[in-house]
Amino acid sequence: MKNAAQVNPIYRKRLWVHRIGITLSFLAMAIGIFFLMWILLTLLVKGAGALSIAMFTQTTPAPGDDGGGLMNAIVGSLLMVGTATAISTPIGILAGIYLAEYGEESWFAQTTRFVTDIMLSAPSIVIGLFVYALYVANVKHFSGWAGSFAISLIAIPVVVRTTDNMLNLVPTSLREAAFALGAPRWKVATMVRLRAVKAGVMTGVLLALARISGETAPLLFTALNNQFFSANMNAPMANLPVVIYQFAMSPYDNWRALAWGGALIVTFSVLGLNILSRTLFHQKTQN
Repeated sequence: MKNAAQVNPIYRKRLWVHRIGITLSFLAMAIGIFFLMWILLTLLVKGAGALSIAMFTQTTPAPGDDGGGLMNAIVGSLLMVGTATAISTPIGILAGIYLAEYGEESWFAQTTRFVTDIMLSAPSIVIGLFVYALYVANVKHFSGWAGSFAISLIAIPVVVRTTDNMLNLVPTSLREAAFALGAPRWKVATMVRLRAVKAGVMTGVLLALARISGETAPLLFTALNNQFFSANMNAPMANLPVVIYQFAMSPYDNWRALAWGGALIVTFSVLGLNILSRTLFHQKTQN
């Protein structure tokens, strides 16, 4: 026998609305997963055939040549992404600590948070043009340093916001206990609050690293490209995103195959970084 709630028209209407909402949400999730798996499967099918030892040991081939690899592009990307991470991590963490400690007390902190939010949504090509006008146009040449500066400007806001949000999750009672023991404010911020959320902060660093690993537009205006192997950061430097872009648009089958292989490397590297970051954060919350 049905109870009063089940025959109530308002209850039945809300139940149908709930079912429709759940169905639409499931369909949206299924469509997203379908296209994601389609992209990954396409990369695997077309990119796996290009993977070889030569891809990691030989430089990019000349137009029309067979063989070759992406060693110079891989090394260039590692150098620039590593330099950008070394620049953005301390700046982002220190800025996040400042915002968490003085965000409600200082107009400068509020302005910094506003500018950070703008930079998070700024198109990467605009940042590339900014570094080109500020640095490349003045030194009169493209370089790996310019590319590192450009992508570090993309990574800094991610680290700042993540650090700020993580520090604000620390219970107030923990801070008050540290203050009651006579600890100065800078020590409470670095030794108590930051240590309590270090896994979350590392997650932000890894997400920023994943974000800048596949950026192409800023590097087109700053690092450009280099067909040959070079570890000189003060000269044009090869990098995977730009090489993939140029090779994918070329008429040469060998170049297009290498582009698929490079796309596979970048995609699964970014995917691995995202999985690692979420695993670290999940382990921290379980503890």
